[in-house]
Amino acid sequence: MESLTTLLASNPYPGRGIAVGLTPDGKNAALGYFVLGRSERSRNRVLVEQGDAIVTRAIDDRLVGDPSLILYKALAEAGGKTILTNGAQTDTIAQYLNEGSTFEEALRTWDFEPDPPHYTPRISALVSVEGGLRYRLALLRNRAGTTLRSFFEYEGIPGEGHFIHTYLGDGYPLPSFEGEPFSVSIMNDMEDWTHMLWHALHPENRVALLTRFIPLNGEPTMTRIVNAAEAHPGSGD
Repeated sequence: MESLTTLLASNPYPGRGIAVGLTPDGKNAALGYFVLGRSERSRNRVLVEQGDAIVTRAIDDRLVGDPSLILYKALAEAGGKTILTNGAQTDTIAQYLNEGSTFEEALRTWDFEPDPPHYTPRISALVSVEGGLRYRLALLRNRAGTTLRSFFEYEGIPGEGHFIHTYLGDGYPLPSFEGEPFSVSIMNDMEDWTHMLWHALHPENRVALLTRFIPLNGEPTMTRIVNAAEAHPGSGD
C-alpha cells in the first residue's frame, strides 16, 4: 500500500480522483472524491448536497460555457449502493441499477469525455456495504480514438483502499491515467481522512473535496464537503 499524501504530492495535477476502502478497525467504508482545476472555468465550482446526492454547482453562472462536463452529480445512491463518479455517467449508473441491471452495463453506454485534446477519462465507483464492503472501480479512457473500458472489483480489507484519478500529471495535452488503481492506506478517523486528503492536494489547483464514512453496521453515514471558495479545514488556509 502507498500513502495518498505521497502519491498526491508527486502529482501537481491529478485532475479528479476517487478513493474507496475500509477503515483499519473494519467498521466503515471510507470514500473520497476531489476536484482540481487550472482554468477560471474549471475552478468556478463547489460541491453541494442536493437531496441524497452531492453535485457540482457553478459559483458564477456567467463563467459556465458547456455545463455537460463541468456540472454533474458526483455522488448518488441507488439500490442500496453508493455511486461516485466524475461526470454525467452517475445518472446512467443509478438508472441501470434501479432497473436491475449492472454497473458495467451502464458504463458500456459511455465513452471518455469529448474534450480534445485531453480526452479526459471517466472514472466511477460503486460501493456496497451489505454483508461487508465490496466496491468496483471503472476507468474509461481514450485509446487511438476508441474507448478502453477497465473494471476492477474489490472486497474490503481493513486499512486498505484503492485510488484512481484522471491525469498522470500536468501537461498539454494532459496525460491520462493508465494501469490499475493504486493500493492505498485508509484512516480510522473521518476528520483525519478529510484533513489529509485536502492538504495533500496542490494548494493552487484544489477546488473541492467530499469525504464519506459509511458504517457497515447500518448506522447513518457521515459526510464532509470542503470547497476552496469557502472555509476549509486546518489553520493557514
